[in-house]
Amino acid sequence: MLDAVWGADRFDRKPMDMASLALEYSLQTAPDEAIEVVEERHLPGCVGALVYGDAKPRRWGILYDKGQSPGRRAFTIAHEFGHYILHRHRVDEDHSLADGFYCDDEAVIQRDGIGIEEEADTFAADLLMPLHDMRGQIAGGRRADFDQLGKLAERYGVSLEAVIIRWLEYTETRAMLIVSNEGFAKWAKPSRPALRSGRYIRTKNEVFELPAMACAVTRDFTAVTKSGIDQAAGIWFSEPVIEMCFRSDRYDQEYTLLHFERQRDWSLDEEPQPDCVDRFAGNNS
Repeated sequence: MLDAVWGADRFDRKPMDMASLALEYSLQTAPDEAIEVVEERHLPGCVGALVYGDAKPRRWGILYDKGQSPGRRAFTIAHEFGHYILHRHRVDEDHSLADGFYCDDEAVIQRDGIGIEEEADTFAADLLMPLHDMRGQIAGGRRADFDQLGKLAERYGVSLEAVIIRWLEYTETRAMLIVSNEGFAKWAKPSRPALRSGRYIRTKNEVFELPAMACAVTRDFTAVTKSGIDQAAGIWFSEPVIEMCFRSDRYDQEYTLLHFERQRDWSLDEEPQPDCVDRFAGNNS
């Protein structure tokens, strides 16, 4: 739909303006219960919220917490817009939503959310970083580095973390992102081929200490380590890896991207999941 309205080349011009899209789309499709405001507020314990007024038909508002980077803010607004599109009818059915949708950092994470939070995250990712466009920028069989992924983050107006997670969803290469601090992994996400080959790190309810030779531990943050260094078998896993690493002082954490060298040993054992564009094309829509 957005390709038809704004053109398939819209990202060549500028990232999506999520606030304007939420306001305009809701007004055009549901004028009696449109989103009236998208604004910054102090939201203790939350990064975003979808709230509504007392009168019926309800009027809605999207709020995002102060201090978010532009990329993080875009994803937060898209997440709350997802709640509006997919879940707003539930406020009459679910008493836990009587005050609206309030989403903390564990909800707007685009990794391990569940239920309606996972659905809102998926909606936001599909909207901001459509897979058909991403595949056109970085092909599925191509190994990506931080510079290439950073350019995609600028293209879509999202955080680098969000775009790497999105890339890991479709890449055919064996790769893994690890976010760490003080030598311990906060969380990690492998690509599907990496997971199928047994390459993953458990961080949920477990403590994973990074290898002593990991760049995040040695504090070796240079242009060379960001572009990739060879790590021998036995340092991270029982096979060699290419390790790319840099530190974000703003978020006080390190980003490590591992690429496993033997990329074609494990083939996908199921058909790729189509995105919305694939489904529309298949229906001749």
